Amino acid sequence: MAVKLRLQRHGRGKRPFYHIVAADSRAPRDGKYIEKIGDYNPLSKPATIHLDADKAVEWLQKGAEVTDTVNAIFKYKGILYKKHLLRGVAKGSFTTEEAEKRYQTWLDEHKNKVLDHEKKHHKDKSEVKAKLLEQEQKKATDRDAKRAAALNAAEEAKKEVAAEETAVTETPAVENTETPNTEAPAEN
Repeated sequence: MAVKLRLQRHGRGKRPFYHIVAADSRAPRDGKYIEKIGDYNPLSKPATIHLDADKAVEWLQKGAEVTDTVNAIFKYKGILYKKHLLRGVAKGSFTTEEAEKRYQTWLDEHKNKVLDHEKKHHKDKSEVKAKLLEQEQKKATDRDAKRAAALNAAEEAKKEVAAEETAVTETPAVENTETPNTEAPAEN
C-alpha cells in the first residue's frame, strides 16, 4: 500500500477548504484516509495553514509520497528542513538538541521573512493607491480647467455678439439724401 500526503477538498462551491491527510494512493481524493495531519485555507490572506509537524515528519520518514501542493506547504512550514535535520541526527552529525535549536532558528527567520514580505506587499499596495489617487486628482483639475476655459470662451463670444448687436443698433440708418426728381418727363 502506497501512502500519499495530499489535500482533501472540503467547503462549498468556489470556497475551498482543504484537510492535509495521509491516505492510500488508490483511495478517492475526498474519500477514506488514514490520518489527518492538518488543514489549509487558501482563501484567507495570507493563507492559513495548521499543521502537526511531528506527524508530518513521521509520515515522511516512513516513506510517504507527497503531492506537489503539499510539498510546497511543507517547504513553507519547514517540515522538509526538519526531516533533513533529523536525518543528520540519525547519521550522528549532531545531537537532537542541536537539530531542534537549528529548526527553531529557521522558524524565527522564516517568520520574519513572511512578515517583511507582508509589510512590503501592503506598502506596495498603498503606494499604488496613492499614485492612482494623485492621477485621478490631476485629471479632475485638468477637466475643471478645460471647463472653465470653455465657459470663459463662451462668455467672451456672447460679449462679442452682444457688442456687435449694440453697435448695429446704435449706428443711425443712412438716409437717402438725394432729392427726388419731381420734374415731369419731357415729351417728344
